[in-house]
Amino acid sequence: MAHAIKQETSDPYMYQPEAETMPREQLAALQLERLQKVVAHAYANVGHYKKALDAAGVSPADIQSLDDITKLPFTVKTDLRDNYPFDMFAVPQDQVLRIHASSGTTGKPTVVGYTEGDLNMWSDLMARSMACAGARPGQVVHNAYGYGLFTGGLGAHDGATRLGCAVVPMSGGNTERQVMLMEDFGASVLCSTPSYALNITEVAEQQGVDLRKTNLKRGIFGAEPWSQAMREELESLFGIKALNIYGLSEIMGPGVAVECDVAQDGMHGWEDHFLFELIDQETGQPVAEGEPGELVITTLTKEALPILRYRTRDITRLNRETCACGRTHVRIMGITGRNDDMLIIRGVNVFPSQVEAMLVGLPNIAPHYQLVVSREGTMDTLTVEVEAVPNTPEADYDRIAKEVVHHIKSMIGVSCRASVMPPGELPRSQGKAVRVRDLRNK
Repeated sequence: MAHAIKQETSDPYMYQPEAETMPREQLAALQLERLQKVVAHAYANVGHYKKALDAAGVSPADIQSLDDITKLPFTVKTDLRDNYPFDMFAVPQDQVLRIHASSGTTGKPTVVGYTEGDLNMWSDLMARSMACAGARPGQVVHNAYGYGLFTGGLGAHDGATRLGCAVVPMSGGNTERQVMLMEDFGASVLCSTPSYALNITEVAEQQGVDLRKTNLKRGIFGAEPWSQAMREELESLFGIKALNIYGLSEIMGPGVAVECDVAQDGMHGWEDHFLFELIDQETGQPVAEGEPGELVITTLTKEALPILRYRTRDITRLNRETCACGRTHVRIMGITGRNDDMLIIRGVNVFPSQVEAMLVGLPNIAPHYQLVVSREGTMDTLTVEVEAVPNTPEADYDRIAKEVVHHIKSMIGVSCRASVMPPGELPRSQGKAVRVRDLRNK
């Protein structure tokens, strides 16, 4: 099949059409070769993995096919926390050139280390991802992902620089200035969480700025689940294509997978660097092709922090058919929710992204919401807090609330309450949105 992306430069970091359109048989052979190496690397250099593989009765020599990956034990977030800070690292400390970490709001943070080779690989994959999403050398990239221990800001920054773009390193916050600089600097690409992008549109409207008249062409949004309804809202407000990018700090950071701007139909997971599985979240066994399951990722080229069979808790489906863009890498068909974000309300499983999909686009409701979970007696209750659009009469709030309750009950099957608030009452995201307030333990 002809390559969908033209090689526009001799710099190998810019575009890698050969890797992206590799025949699946060749891709599988490369994966097996790299899987065998990374298992041996982890076993020889990480005490946790030697102990875990020995307990499972598995040695690196037992990995003779890709199917043999199921012999390996899973890695979970608590494994990283239990080995805090550096006991999961597979290289000497003097080879670690950067350290990132999670926020650690529920205990010890998860710590991630990178060698020089890891940082180069990450920059390569972010450059590949941004090119896949439609960014090109010479464009201005406005980067509103948070800088610091969070991997989003520096990950997007290094990838855009590797691609040959001019980066505006704004980070989050100071939204009025963000709007001004996007206008004045002529940014073609916006990188941020989708919830913060929504905040930017609101501030721009207050300033009388029509973002659809700026030079913006692409939005590369990630770090939190978002719905198709949110995509359509952002595309309408910005006048752009909104592309989904995926990653986890434990695996690398952003750039593990991304949507192409040709099809916008699932995120291409870069299988030359990662091995993707889907399992039943209860049994841990592989799910049938095309069925939803929990995403499990093994790193194939990481040096400082090799990760074997990491349970992401993200629920999705995989599509291994060649995309309309010509890329052969597996597509992650959106993240419908996370196991650890799932709410069980009166016996019904509810993901925040499901509620978002129901709310965005409803008449008289702004695309800002929070889910408040509380307990009354022995029963959990859900209250959906939403905002009315400006100039909505307060006399209509009760009717709007009843429509929200009816819509969620009919579409998701869960009974809830709804509270409609005046514009600006709900907190605005400066980074990752906090969609759930759990009051059950308060």
